[in-house]
Amino acid sequence: MKITRVEAIPFAIPYVKPLRFASGEVHEANHVLVRVHTDTGVVGVAEAPPRPFTYGETQAGIITVIDTIFAPAIVGLSLLEREVVASRMARTVGNPAAKSAVDMAIWDALGKSLGLPVGDLLGGFTDRMRVSHMLGFAEPVKMVAEAEKMVDTYGIRTFKVKVGRHPVTLDTAVVRALRERFGDEIELYVDGNRGWTAAESARAMKEMSDLDLLFAEELCDAADVMGRRWLVEQLDVPFIADESVPTPADVTREILGRSATAISIKTARTGFTTSRRTHHLAEGLGIPVVMGNQIDGQVGTACALAFGSAFELTSRYAGELSNFLDMSDDLLTEPLQIRDGHLHRSTAPGIGFEIDPDKLEHFRTDDN
Repeated sequence: MKITRVEAIPFAIPYVKPLRFASGEVHEANHVLVRVHTDTGVVGVAEAPPRPFTYGETQAGIITVIDTIFAPAIVGLSLLEREVVASRMARTVGNPAAKSAVDMAIWDALGKSLGLPVGDLLGGFTDRMRVSHMLGFAEPVKMVAEAEKMVDTYGIRTFKVKVGRHPVTLDTAVVRALRERFGDEIELYVDGNRGWTAAESARAMKEMSDLDLLFAEELCDAADVMGRRWLVEQLDVPFIADESVPTPADVTREILGRSATAISIKTARTGFTTSRRTHHLAEGLGIPVVMGNQIDGQVGTACALAFGSAFELTSRYAGELSNFLDMSDDLLTEPLQIRDGHLHRSTAPGIGFEIDPDKLEHFRTDDN
């Protein structure tokens, strides 16, 4: 079970509509498919979604760091030497999506080699997760219509509403419209992607205080240390740290510094190995965890589902597992299916998906 080769394959799949939020917008999934080959012929697969406006990674950068730094450092290692792999990749600063995809591809290859699902190897708590759907910037009537479609078509009843626009009433009006349309039929929470100041965030949350929100996420920048701490002290709902907690050390800083009271775990950012460390830390601190999404395709969503369903803590709340619905196509031979508001993880060995070679050939953007 030794690693013999690591591939980084760029691909591009258009979104049905642009996804807009406070930190930027995306029109196309310019992602990287990572393959880890072994001496037994088993190949592990994962996906790296670049987010240049959040972590500074680009598609070209992910390919370069994998090809020139990570692959030479880990070829020859066993699939069981995941801590050695993590240690060698950690020598390079940043590059969280690239590191995570390599890590998850190794776990996929390990599961396939052992004939076991990765979800079972990680913990095996459940075989499904409730799904939360992200609603991006639009007029209230359009966002309500999208939510209606998600409820009627997929049975989804938890919605994460993107906020952070100016004036704040643009977004508070949307959240109010959603609550008025659905009442207590749905769960709602908001995500500001650092778009507001602490004062604007406080004003917005006051305006929405009667709307029974589940969480508030990254309303203002963690760099405003005192402002954010002041804001969190006022809230009566958990404040989720997301892009401000890419490592377990960051989680410790934000929680013990009282700048957050919950966290988002994204396997696209911390893979399985570091996500497991983050989960255990959150469990020890006694804080809520939501499984987040890096606007993953179906490959990345399957990874998040495998991890989130493995533990009681990460499966307690609905996971952000529906972003792939905004893509015009995907790479899997058997697409993921959301039914009755849930995604069920595969019982196949590894993460549990297969790549359609024809679709990969169609969407890949390199000169293969």
